Amino acid sequence: MITAAGDRDIHFQPARLVAKATLVLRDNDTGTLVTAAPKLYPHMWSWDAAFISIGLAYLDVSRAVTELSTLLDAQWDDGMIPHIVFTDDSNYFPGPDRWRTDSAPQAPADVRTSGICQPPVHAIALRRIVDIARKTSQADAELAERFAERAWPALYRWHRWIARHRMPDASGLVAIVHGWESGMDNSPRWDEPYAAVVPGPDLPPYVRLDLQQVNDVGERPSSDEYDRYLWLIEQMRRVNYQPDDVVRTSSFLVGDVFTTAVFALASDALAEVGADLGCDPGQIGELRTWAARARDAVADSVDPETGMARDRDIRRGRWLTTESIAGFAPLLCGGLPGDVEKQLMSTLDGTNWSGNPHLLAAVPPSISPSSPDFDSRCYWRGPQWPVIIWLFGWAFEQRDWPRHASEFRAQGVHLVSDGSFGEYYEPFTGEPLGSTNQSWTAAVVLDWLCGVW
Repeated sequence: MITAAGDRDIHFQPARLVAKATLVLRDNDTGTLVTAAPKLYPHMWSWDAAFISIGLAYLDVSRAVTELSTLLDAQWDDGMIPHIVFTDDSNYFPGPDRWRTDSAPQAPADVRTSGICQPPVHAIALRRIVDIARKTSQADAELAERFAERAWPALYRWHRWIARHRMPDASGLVAIVHGWESGMDNSPRWDEPYAAVVPGPDLPPYVRLDLQQVNDVGERPSSDEYDRYLWLIEQMRRVNYQPDDVVRTSSFLVGDVFTTAVFALASDALAEVGADLGCDPGQIGELRTWAARARDAVADSVDPETGMARDRDIRRGRWLTTESIAGFAPLLCGGLPGDVEKQLMSTLDGTNWSGNPHLLAAVPPSISPSSPDFDSRCYWRGPQWPVIIWLFGWAFEQRDWPRHASEFRAQGVHLVSDGSFGEYYEPFTGEPLGSTNQSWTAAVVLDWLCGVW
């Protein structure tokens, strides 16, 4: 727990953490989906659902399958998986009446969604669910494999949509048209591109509901930022969410190096699942081609001076150099020469990042504490995020770096061992910030403590 003075009393042992994480997922479960958080996020978020399904697999493989099925049922006809699938809860803004995707011909007819996407981690989740199920029982293994056969074509179409519509320039990076698509909504990574977004005078009025759910409004994006967020939605609505028109007209168009690395990882994972299932060899070959292209794009983005990967402002034709966790994207997907990769890992371990002596847990914050952009309490501008720690740890395991994988797992558990399951954490005190009882935090804790990697 966090005391009034801000000091942290860590007292939950692994067995009790597992029990509490299980309770969080069950309490947030509506039956067909697990809401991201009980108050602040009462709907299904795309990449949240992927992580949540991994945690659910330890409790009930059938329920994990239902989670991803609910998300895939909301897939658009063109292949996009939307970033929000809305429930009937009206205590969230912007809700479906603001997005107004109903008029988009490619949107699903029987479910309300947003009109943008999030990082494509779903194939990673599918592979993890199958791996977990195979260690549980023959019945669970067969259930997971049958689901994988049904899900694989949908996920292939999702990856094809990204390759066709979101790799628009010579950089090869996966482009985003809104900071929300990155999952790192208000990261300083997007400050420069957002500065060029000028809301029109006809931006419809709105009332934010997120500020009513947090104790400190400084933990959330500012009102000026929200104006820009909503203006970008207006621009998309005015072209009826047609993907190529959105890319052509959006004031915000950025090659996201982190999402690109995730796309490479997930494309390889989906290809591996497909090979295991005997799926179409031509489609498996396309996935590997997309993964290679994305991996090369991540490697080509590396700043020769700092050794860190960079996002690219496609609209203005320039590299962005924020000192963010995304700079380590090549460590997720590979592609660098060995000496360059070794130096980047040394940077990750160094005092500007995981090795900062003042961190409660020795894992990287979202922004380097040495950066002028660092804010230890504000969303993606400095706090540590358990799901990002999980993703790096999982990737390190796949890349046969067991020491770093085990360190990230152990330090991630250390960070969340107060049992609050915070959305994100103040990196020096470990204070949980944003929403507590966050479903994806509970899910990765279950994988850390119950999984065999």
